[in-house]
Amino acid sequence: MISVNVNNEFGKLNTVILGIAQSFGGTPKVEECYDPKSKEHVIKGTFPKENELIQELENFSNVLEKYDVKILKPSIIENYNQIFTRDLAFVIGNKIVVSNIIEDRQKEYSAIEKIISKINPQDVIRMEKNCRIEGGDVIPNSENIFIGFSKEDDFKKYKVARTNEAAIKQMKTIFPQKNVIAFELKKSDIDPKENALHLDCCFQPIGNGFVILYEDGFKNKSDVDYIHDLFGDKKLIKISKEEMYQMNSNIFSISDDVIVSETGFSRLNDNLRQKGFIVEEVKFNEIAKMEGLLRCTTLPLIRE
Repeated sequence: MISVNVNNEFGKLNTVILGIAQSFGGTPKVEECYDPKSKEHVIKGTFPKENELIQELENFSNVLEKYDVKILKPSIIENYNQIFTRDLAFVIGNKIVVSNIIEDRQKEYSAIEKIISKINPQDVIRMEKNCRIEGGDVIPNSENIFIGFSKEDDFKKYKVARTNEAAIKQMKTIFPQKNVIAFELKKSDIDPKENALHLDCCFQPIGNGFVILYEDGFKNKSDVDYIHDLFGDKKLIKISKEEMYQMNSNIFSISDDVIVSETGFSRLNDNLRQKGFIVEEVKFNEIAKMEGLLRCTTLPLIRE
């Protein structure tokens, strides 16, 4: 049996489900894309190739193994994209919550059911049908749970709106002992530079009280002010619109002082090292073309 336990984004990682790229389905048609960045690369003819994606995930896997992380993987569904495991479920405390993701990705669940079956059924929570949520929008941080969401008008309007108000209400019921803090995100189905697909595309707490932040990903200035007050200005690592587009906030913490980041994030990586972090760099720029990066490919089950 697996006893899940995650309380934040940077506790020492013990066990994780890592996405796979084998038989990922190749380049989709433009109308089959469900985020603007994938659509952009399909139109440009620069959508990633399967062998490139497999290699990038292998690079990441090698770093995780270096730090003695136990890696679990979904079973392969032929001709189906299974790279971004983060959205399928999320662990908070000793509970795993199975998300309600968009219809286009429903089949991905079956590939991790064998792993979830090893968790005590009492610790598995399934969201109600009307509660739409994806793991990229959920960030546990000790007594707080940060959630990115869209109000009803935006949720109905945008394909990239993935978490609704009903899910916020249910999360407060599931975790009454936590502070559920919801941030409304900016959305665009056509411009990836104006779209915060998930909360982790513009906000990421890391070790030692720091947080990576793209302020313009939030619809309300009051939410940005709240983050400033909560973390303190000296703990904010701000990124630009271009850096957000390249997925700079979607790095991944193995522990409170070890971070896996993309090789091309030179400004961010230098900044992190100056703040005392060990930065393990991996090439991940092909996966980034599908509007996800390192955090998106991981579903942590146990952090110490």
